[in-house]
Amino acid sequence: MALRLIQGGRASDGLPGLLIEHAGEVATMAGGLRVGARMDDASAIAAPGGDPQHEAAPAVACWEGRILAAGPRVELLQALEGSGYTLARFARLDAAGGTVTPGLIDPHTHLLFAGSREAELVLRQRGADYLEILQAGGGILSTVTATRAATEDELTEHGRRWLGEMLSHGTTTIEAKSGYGLDLPTELRLLEVAHRLGKEGPVEVLPTWLGAHAVAPEFRARPDGTEAYVRHLIEEQLPGVVAQGRARFADVFCERGVFSPAQARRILQAAARLGLGSRLHADELAPSGGAELAAELGAMSADHLAMPSAAGIDALAAAAGAGRPVIAVLLPATTWFLMHEEVAPARTFIERDIPVALATDFNPGTSPTPSLPLVMTVACLALKLTPTEALAAVTVNAAAALGIADDVGSIESGRQADLTIWSVPSHRQIPYWPAADLVRTVVKRGRVVVERAAI
Repeated sequence: MALRLIQGGRASDGLPGLLIEHAGEVATMAGGLRVGARMDDASAIAAPGGDPQHEAAPAVACWEGRILAAGPRVELLQALEGSGYTLARFARLDAAGGTVTPGLIDPHTHLLFAGSREAELVLRQRGADYLEILQAGGGILSTVTATRAATEDELTEHGRRWLGEMLSHGTTTIEAKSGYGLDLPTELRLLEVAHRLGKEGPVEVLPTWLGAHAVAPEFRARPDGTEAYVRHLIEEQLPGVVAQGRARFADVFCERGVFSPAQARRILQAAARLGLGSRLHADELAPSGGAELAAELGAMSADHLAMPSAAGIDALAAAAGAGRPVIAVLLPATTWFLMHEEVAPARTFIERDIPVALATDFNPGTSPTPSLPLVMTVACLALKLTPTEALAAVTVNAAAALGIADDVGSIESGRQADLTIWSVPSHRQIPYWPAADLVRTVVKRGRVVVERAAI
């Protein structure tokens, strides 16, 4: 098998329609945000008797980059003709008995950086923890040094490479954080490159400002270093970021030894006044009040949540019950790669009707994986999610974490035609084969952008 990334997408000879036929299953994820027991419902349409050639096997119709409908093929064709669509204007795409899902969505990545940190793996094996490495000038700070020295062209080529990797694993939309500059010029450069790569496509990129990723090196020797840096973020970085107009969200690493809840509150409230949505790195290494703060502020997401307090879980459950859900974006590949025994209490979140999403946390030090299917596998094994819950967490719920669930994340009429076709007959097999290359075809806005063909 050979994987081919198609620059700009294949326009199917100029035809405005695309009909995906002969699927073993279409997991539509239709019906909105998944919480509680609904997390385990893929709203799937399966081929009768498992026969993808059956006339009632599921199909998906797209028109001018949008989903028209999904359903049994014979009924779908009749509905198209009855609505005035000429079938000859649809390109045909054979799913060959595979599973069709929405394109995957990665709601937490650190896409752009320079350098690498493989030496930290050995340090962790010898007992060094995350904050010890950071305080010694490693971790994020070593990446900051390399990233500040990188040119815009170097960052662009780096981002293009890893977006191609993500696309090859079925991912069609990502969030990309800055945070490896920690000074205004580099943060703006990271946000600009992320924005440009998203415009270039085919993967859509939603930029997030993460100036509060760590205290910048030039502030660390000062007695009031953290507080002075917080003032710098609010008074200098934020106005510059908003004036640039690339960032959609603001994020803060709220953690003991980094930024306190009070400091995170000030930064995110200042960002909200300037029109940026709020996200939060919360309770990754210890119960730090991050979950409580995310619920208080009505943040779009609280991410990591490996060690939330009971009060934090209660706060997230109360927000969800009040119709103000904060999406719990869990990053199981990070705790796995850090060799931590504590993992996010995903089953508790689901039992408490807190919506759960998954993300790669792609970064050079603590989660160097671009693969959402691998994250789904780790989530099933370590967090005890079912395969269906894992799929919901990287499609419809991940879209909600980014505020774009009205446009992507499910296969429903009017949604953007972002689709992944997998070479397995059921979505339950996607996380079942760890690290296997299961993507057959990726469609972005109705155009084939990845196809895997026999050689």
